[in-house]
Amino acid sequence: MIYRLAFIVSICFMFTASVFAQPFAYVTHLDSDNVLVIDTQTNNVVDSIIIDVSATTILINNEGTRAYVTSIGEDIVTVINTLSNSVIDTIPVGNNAQGLAITPDDSRLYVTNSNSDTITVIDTNTNTAIDTIPVGDQPSDIGITPDGTRAYFANSGDATVSILDTATNTVIDTIPVGDQPIGLVITPDGTRVYVSNRGDNNVSVIQTATNTVVDTIPIGQNPSTITLSPDGTRLYTANTVSFDISVIDTGSNIVISTILAGEFTTGLAVTSDGTRLYASIFFDSNVIVIDTLTNSIIDNVGVERGPVGIAIAPPPPPAIVPTLSEWGLIAMAGVLGLVSFMVMRRKKATA
Repeated sequence: MIYRLAFIVSICFMFTASVFAQPFAYVTHLDSDNVLVIDTQTNNVVDSIIIDVSATTILINNEGTRAYVTSIGEDIVTVINTLSNSVIDTIPVGNNAQGLAITPDDSRLYVTNSNSDTITVIDTNTNTAIDTIPVGDQPSDIGITPDGTRAYFANSGDATVSILDTATNTVIDTIPVGDQPIGLVITPDGTRVYVSNRGDNNVSVIQTATNTVVDTIPIGQNPSTITLSPDGTRLYTANTVSFDISVIDTGSNIVISTILAGEFTTGLAVTSDGTRLYASIFFDSNVIVIDTLTNSIIDNVGVERGPVGIAIAPPPPPAIVPTLSEWGLIAMAGVLGLVSFMVMRRKKATA
């Protein structure tokens, strides 16, 4: 009986043991025309994807299979297959494409075109533009609510944030904010929108229930990129002129820490477990790694000249692969199972 049990246990281990592959950070470069891939487990550059254009903003879809990259002066979005780290398509959009946002089901990609004063809507199944929406002056960053029904985007030229109904692709409301709104994020529960105002050195907090500004948070000088922790409790702003990163407690909307980052911080991304913040430093040609518990720099990754945007792919689904200790148990159970099989055959032969 014990041998049969051991055999069953070995089969169970083989089909239930799992490990997660480490996620990767993708970094765009304005001067090098490529996207570097960083293994976030080792913080080493493991790949370089040539895209032949000056890459700026980057977004990875929710499934983690595609990366979308905007490029200055090219009026295109480059599509990267993150499984092979290769360019698979380019999509024409408006002039000076900047912000990127994708619907929760990954079916639609929204692109702000700053110089065209438009938003391009892309069908991600066919990689084709299916709509062009006239909007405010110089649209910059854009975000989509968790339920996918609304898109909020910052109009840096007229100090407003507009709201788009994604079912009809029409603008349904516009909210005054600070001067030169440039970065925008939506909380995981969809209740608030945070907007970094480059001209006023602050962040506007919008309540989505009323679509009104309910708070304004002073931060460092000339904020640009803005990002949230996965649980929405921390907000990070890259302040390009003061060379630092503001850390904001979203419960109180107060700056709780300021991290001296480097010369011209341009991109921010938080790992899916919220333990580390990655920041691209343009003039220092590096990516710094910050421990979000202590808000201190714990690593420095040298990259090519002019890093701009950064995005971290979500961890892939678990692979059915046993760990080292589980392999030992499987081997032991296999031996016991083999012995059980031989004993049963001998019993049958002597019966």
